[in-house]
Amino acid sequence: MAGVTRRSVLAGAGLAVLATPERASAAIRADYDVVVVGAGAAGMTAALTAAKRGLRTVVIEKAPTYGGSAARSGAGIWIPNNSVIRAAGVPDTPEKAAAYMSAVVGATVPLARQQAFLKHGPAMLDFVMAHSPLRFRWMEGYSDYYPELPGGMPNGRSIEPDMLDGNLLGAELARLNPSYLPTPPGLVVFSADYKWLNLAAVNAKGFAVAAECVARGTAAALAGKKPLTMGQALAGGLRAGLLQAGVPVLLNTPLLDLHVENGVVKGVLTPQGLLRAARGVIVGSGGFEHNAPMRVQYQRQPTGWSVGAKENTGDGILAGQRLGAALDLMDDAWWGPAIPLPDQPYFCLAERTLPGGLMINQTGQRFVNEAAPYGDVVHVMYDKAMVPAWLIVDQNYRNRYLFKDVAPLLPFPQSWYDSGAVVKAPTIDALAAAIGVPPATLRATITRFSGFALTGRDRDFRRGDSVYDHYYTDPAVLPSSSLASLWLPPYYAFKIVPGDLGTKGGMRTDASARVLRADGSVIDGLFAAGNASAAVMGTSYTGAGATIGPAMTFGYVAATAV
Repeated sequence: MAGVTRRSVLAGAGLAVLATPERASAAIRADYDVVVVGAGAAGMTAALTAAKRGLRTVVIEKAPTYGGSAARSGAGIWIPNNSVIRAAGVPDTPEKAAAYMSAVVGATVPLARQQAFLKHGPAMLDFVMAHSPLRFRWMEGYSDYYPELPGGMPNGRSIEPDMLDGNLLGAELARLNPSYLPTPPGLVVFSADYKWLNLAAVNAKGFAVAAECVARGTAAALAGKKPLTMGQALAGGLRAGLLQAGVPVLLNTPLLDLHVENGVVKGVLTPQGLLRAARGVIVGSGGFEHNAPMRVQYQRQPTGWSVGAKENTGDGILAGQRLGAALDLMDDAWWGPAIPLPDQPYFCLAERTLPGGLMINQTGQRFVNEAAPYGDVVHVMYDKAMVPAWLIVDQNYRNRYLFKDVAPLLPFPQSWYDSGAVVKAPTIDALAAAIGVPPATLRATITRFSGFALTGRDRDFRRGDSVYDHYYTDPAVLPSSSLASLWLPPYYAFKIVPGDLGTKGGMRTDASARVLRADGSVIDGLFAAGNASAAVMGTSYTGAGATIGPAMTFGYVAATAV
């Protein structure tokens, strides 16, 4: 940072007044047992764990809000064999979980790290529930992403936060990072509801779920509650736990560098001063999705359509690298097809899976199972040079299904068309001409796809063969809920680019979340969790919440090892 030197920072150590909402007028102590960098899911779980161990703990956060990318998310959490799913009757076992994770992740991640995640995840969740107001719900039916593999669960292992009353946060509610897609006013919506809300116009259960969301909102309002769900509930609940534990969260306090004494990390340098950490520093500062030079250096291009928190610029990763930390998986991310809308990228989840839509490349041909796990779809886009691609739908699709937050039959905002993110045309040939693909090829592609819909079998890319393919689909469509013909004009094309929820690469860590050098030696006093560390999922993705589940788990692990 220009104008800030190590000498000037150290000169202010010990008497710094940190300009944060929490302690705007008070001198902050400069000596702790543990300093946690980042107030996201990983960092706040780590801080809560350290505090409950009796360690003097502080959290620093670069942003003016807490919650990071977790607060923006749907907050699915993938932790096998946890007490929530066991209580719901899910027949998970440690053996099934280990077999499944081995099948998905393979040798890309050391077995010891995989085992540490599976061992400590359930204990972490029980700890969080014991020391915060957070409670969780099973996302019944949201299958693992590869349920046909050994140990896979067709009915799912993922959980999400139950509703949290924002009143518990007091003034801190105003400093919660906003959601990526805000819940409509007056509704209480869980992640698991979106599957049915997409179908509310054409499905009786979808209509009933929408009515239930309204009823929940009404009940909460009558009770004087400020209902939070999904990422807002997760981040808010962790922050409430830190309030109860007396852990300060210092906002507007970026990490400048790590402080080392005699070869051991003993604190962090911030613009306001040095914060000492007698036991160590836990870095949970997120990935580097909004650091353009790093993305150019490490990742395939084009890239950068991220919905991660805008403050995630790799600060913690770079600080660790300066101390010799090895980095892994820097070329990867938590990918997903995205539509580059003018305000922000839209992470396209259900829309590409619903029947009556297909994805094409620049030649007008399909190239992937559109309903495959979202990371896989983007890997194919890069591997086959399919950037940008296009999602094609017809008016029948638009008449039936919610698209982002636009209800069936309602027009899309004109800004979507003006930006080039969406194209509409009266015929397939006209649509092809507008997006620059050969009309005859596009016609043939749609005809072939519509033929597959009539038979219920996608012979080209096997869409619908996996249980996972049917999660965001329409059960009224037969013979396969994943496939429907395109026949009703006008036709729409949505530009598809490689989006992400955050980057996947970061500091190499061991089973205790200790940061490692390239030779395998430990950087004493330095720990990492979440997207500041290389993902325990390797280049794949086991199920919904495979980002947040490990982030929280290794935050917990780090705080028990520090």
